[in-house]
Amino acid sequence: MNGAEIDQIGGAAEARVRALPIWQGPITLTPLKGGVSNASFKVSDSAGAYVARVGGDYPFHQVSRAREAIASRAAFEAGLSPEMVFAGDGLMVLRHINARTYAEADVRANAGACVDILKRCHRDMGARITGQGAIFWVFQILRDYGHTLNAHGHRHAGDVPRWLEIVDRLEAAQLPLPIVFGHHDILPTNFMDDGQRLWLIDWEYGAFGTAMFDLASIAANNSFDAAGETLILERYFDRAPEEALWRAFHAMKAASALREAVWGMISELFLAAPGVDYVVYAKEYLGRFEAVYADYRMRYGA
Repeated sequence: MNGAEIDQIGGAAEARVRALPIWQGPITLTPLKGGVSNASFKVSDSAGAYVARVGGDYPFHQVSRAREAIASRAAFEAGLSPEMVFAGDGLMVLRHINARTYAEADVRANAGACVDILKRCHRDMGARITGQGAIFWVFQILRDYGHTLNAHGHRHAGDVPRWLEIVDRLEAAQLPLPIVFGHHDILPTNFMDDGQRLWLIDWEYGAFGTAMFDLASIAANNSFDAAGETLILERYFDRAPEEALWRAFHAMKAASALREAVWGMISELFLAAPGVDYVVYAKEYLGRFEAVYADYRMRYGA
């Protein structure tokens, strides 16, 4: 897809936002950067400021906007996220918060607070979810992604058999843990700090699962060192992690990095977010995966 086609998509998204009947008086609208799968805008009217996000269902990523809206509403009720004021037909509007978006270094510097808000998510979200509960199990998702890469003849289709063999080994290393409602998209940009508190935003992948994916994703997506990883597990579980827990964590960290890499490859096939190079994105996370998996094999020999 060329630049003109992407600009056209962005223009159509802006027109949809402007046409919403919820605005009070004239509005100002500013495109926001940073999203890798949606078009987002800051909108101001006479009543306040909002963030509008435009993006339809993405079955290739197992994303349902109806489920996202349910999770977003629950996250506000749990005190984790800003209020959702409108949701419908692939368009969501939330109240704008005056806060800065984290980068990787911010997550590492504030690891305790990031773990704490995830712990609150896992503790408080499940009872607030209505409707049929979705599940997020990264190993099933990676198998589904592998089928999609093969079906579309992606240039990495030849790597899928190796990846799926690794997926089986990483899944076998997991421990039984309580089922909780997780966020499952722990990129640094989904943490926001207003100077008084931390917020957790964007619930596209919110679903039931275990805590391990969120915990491992903090490390995988934010370049934590060994001391930082120890902090994550000790802070979350309130104890020193035993060897089996460490192995499950390192296995999940590899699965998280691989999921992010293959997410980029799948997005190449179906998405065109303004300013996002999915090829570069996939390459970066594939490099992270290979490094994390090499470390896993060195530690555990499998």
